[in-house]
Amino acid sequence: MKKYKVGLATSALVLVASTITVVGPSVVGLTVANAAPSQAPLNLANEQGALWSCAFNPFVPASLPYSFGLTYESLDFVNALQNGKVTPWLASAYAWSNSNKTLTFTIRSGVKWTDGVALSAADVVYTFDLLKKNPALDLNSVWSVLTSVTQSGSKVILNFKSAAVPYFFYVAGQVPIVPEHIWSKIANPVTSIISKPVGTGGYIMSSCSGENIQWKANPHYWQKADAQIKVVNMPSFLSNNTCNEYLAQGKSAWGSQFIPNIKSYYVAKKAGNTYWFPPVANVVLFPNLTVPGLNDAKVRQAISYAINRSTISKIGEYGYEPAGSQTGIVTPTFSSWVSSSATSAIGSSSGYDTTKAAAILTADGYKKGSDGIWAKGGKKLEFTLTTNGGYSDWIASMQVLSQQLTTFGIKITLQTPAANTFYANLYAGKYQLAYNAEAGGPTPFYEMRQWLFSKNSAPIGTAASSNWERYSNPTTDALLAQYGTTTSVATQKSIVAKLESVMVNQAPVIPVLEEVDWFQYNPTTINNFPTSTNPYAQPGLYNQPDWGYVLDKLAPKA
Repeated sequence: MKKYKVGLATSALVLVASTITVVGPSVVGLTVANAAPSQAPLNLANEQGALWSCAFNPFVPASLPYSFGLTYESLDFVNALQNGKVTPWLASAYAWSNSNKTLTFTIRSGVKWTDGVALSAADVVYTFDLLKKNPALDLNSVWSVLTSVTQSGSKVILNFKSAAVPYFFYVAGQVPIVPEHIWSKIANPVTSIISKPVGTGGYIMSSCSGENIQWKANPHYWQKADAQIKVVNMPSFLSNNTCNEYLAQGKSAWGSQFIPNIKSYYVAKKAGNTYWFPPVANVVLFPNLTVPGLNDAKVRQAISYAINRSTISKIGEYGYEPAGSQTGIVTPTFSSWVSSSATSAIGSSSGYDTTKAAAILTADGYKKGSDGIWAKGGKKLEFTLTTNGGYSDWIASMQVLSQQLTTFGIKITLQTPAANTFYANLYAGKYQLAYNAEAGGPTPFYEMRQWLFSKNSAPIGTAASSNWERYSNPTTDALLAQYGTTTSVATQKSIVAKLESVMVNQAPVIPVLEEVDWFQYNPTTINNFPTSTNPYAQPGLYNQPDWGYVLDKLAPKA
């Protein structure tokens, strides 16, 4: 199963009820008897191991996935699958100036909020000021690079501390724009639950319960030819198995999750069932760098060498998600970014070498005790490992990894809490080892920035937007900042090569598998799904804002 991949946790949206095994098919509105394809609801299969609690704050990642893209929109759409291709959205145009330190957007005319009020440049300025005044909402730390955001008529001018072309992805594509006339009246935008979101997007949230969120097409959407699916449902599921059955039975034409034996279980069950799994990022072992033992780079290196990623891929993910690399580079998507020196330093193509792992620990002063566990100074290398208890594939993968490390001599105890508990503890740093993923972007830089940029983290006990391991290194921060000052691809690749060396030599996080977009779909009654030949957006239902923009483009077949 895939999951929402951005950080700051709240308990507002996720409420798990273990007594319910599958929710959705009994919900009113999921089916319409004898409906024509143009009128039939689109039911989504997006299991998250939780019930919905109906909060739609696009700056709180627990609720952001259900609002950003289909209700709230960004200035531009930046497609990570097409080398950062930019499609104008709420901004009709943009231009760099001042040696790439100033970015000017022209805000589109004729756009209205769903309450009928016109969108203005003032709304955009207000949104960015909102993030500045409330750093907890600034999930991508855009104000770490911005100096000001101002308005001049229909234009919005962003000034940066230095040349900042790579940050276009964040400011243009990852900031949901909100209405000033609504949000200026919200007492506390960090904690307030937004139950009736007002956006500019193609879909309006019409009803919500723990069992189902329903959206209806915005009849006044500014993109007149889009948002043709009239009703969209997202029933909640608490496990892969029940959601997979829902897909296999043909109750959903769009799913996003792990399905074992997908060809026999899903493809063969209904005409038109197909899938596409593009690799986009990594699924990662996050060591808490404040935990004794895990705060030692040599121990983290040993962990990386002691895990057999290929075996984990085959057993946990049926081979659908390939083995990852400690360099952090996803291939073949970003093959041209692979550093030969970093891969050479790993010493083997797979990165699996228990002899090397043992040598590293021995040189670091560790010895194996009579119980087979490595120890130094009377302190054993034994840790808890936690992952989302709702994701059967993650649990299977971590069972294999735990066994591998324990056999090697690093004792691992696997914990699989419910989703809300897992994410709350992960974001707050209340864990030892955790298995999860982040979003990435148009080049490897973006995922590495999420992992390694110190300003994305937070003190233990405070939720971090990313960098959950609490890594902080001024030299690494400087490399990340340097990337933003150049438009030369060659220079950017040389900087990423240095970041790959950081990954290999310090192992601040440990990539395990390449994260694919889980995407099952049936185009029998619906046109315009993304495909490998037309990858106009990431197809997973958990990608923001991509899934909302895909929904805009879908259309019922006549």
